[in-house]
Amino acid sequence: MANTSEGVSKRLQSLDFFRGFTMFLLIAEFAGIFHHLRSPELEGSFLYWLGTQLDHVEWEGLHFWDNIQPFFMYIVGVAMPLSFARRGSSGQDDSQIKWHVYKRAFLLLFLGWALYCIDPGKIVFRFQNVLAQLAVTYLIAYWLMRSRFVVQVLASLTLLLITEILYRTFPIAGFDHAFVPGQNFGAWFNILIAGEEDGGHWAMFNAIPTAAHTIWGVLTGQLLLGDKSEKEKLKWLLVSGVILLVIGIGLSFYTPIIKRISTSSFVIVSGGISILVFALCYWVYDILNKKSLLWFFSIVGLNPLFIYLFAHVGGAELLHKIFTPFVGIFTYFMPEWLGGILTGLVVLAALWYLCYWLYKQKIFIRI
Repeated sequence: MANTSEGVSKRLQSLDFFRGFTMFLLIAEFAGIFHHLRSPELEGSFLYWLGTQLDHVEWEGLHFWDNIQPFFMYIVGVAMPLSFARRGSSGQDDSQIKWHVYKRAFLLLFLGWALYCIDPGKIVFRFQNVLAQLAVTYLIAYWLMRSRFVVQVLASLTLLLITEILYRTFPIAGFDHAFVPGQNFGAWFNILIAGEEDGGHWAMFNAIPTAAHTIWGVLTGQLLLGDKSEKEKLKWLLVSGVILLVIGIGLSFYTPIIKRISTSSFVIVSGGISILVFALCYWVYDILNKKSLLWFFSIVGLNPLFIYLFAHVGGAELLHKIFTPFVGIFTYFMPEWLGGILTGLVVLAALWYLCYWLYKQKIFIRI
């Protein structure tokens, strides 16, 4: 992309791939494939190790799966300058774009909250999932995106510093243990908002520190819209990602990497990983212009909200009920874990085909 106008008109293939690949992994998890990789019969094998990497760390540390939500936060940020530039070039003014932003943030927050009300069948106040968290990070990034580069970077670091201070200095007895599950500021904040602590110790306050991911995504999008050469843009991405990774790993000796409460070290390390993964996608799909697997994964990324909600509210479970008896004909003599994986692959294929059918019908559900 040589200039801003070209950057607006030319679709970013790397972003399509990254979004689609991330969504594909998420629906694979809903299909139950990763759960069966962690079957006791496989313990000690490569498949079992892979299964653990496709699950969250219990508390301290980092597995690959802990990067999925940061990927989402970052991807949304990258898309924001590109989307707003396209809206501007199509004739929308600032007030129309602002209305779109606030409407989208409200709907994300509402949908994220509503998902928690389905299982208990009553209104509960929880906002830990990716949709609700995105509503907050999206707004914060939008408020900052017209600021200078330095201001956006300093703002993102300030959010991390505020989080660090709150966890380390919170004075209320019983919640003054910075990084102990259920005994920290994040647990207190959960109780303040929801009336109870989350069973998995996921903190609602995570939306504040993880706004850094979306801000860094916005900075990436602005870089891509700039007039630097593709190689210069790639260099900036690689250097930024490595710097964050080094800083985050160094900080982890002082502040542990904990995804469930989004410690500063976690945000920085996962932010660095997000940038480096995107840099790889950018090199392969926009610089080298490769097409391998691009279409396959992009299909899922074209309707991310729909497929996430469909799988989350019971769509994947329904498909399991439909296909399990038929797949069972072929898996009857297989080990349970292998039969479960094969059934999960069939469900995953059905979820992918649903995205493909929507694509063929030119149905794209967006907010």
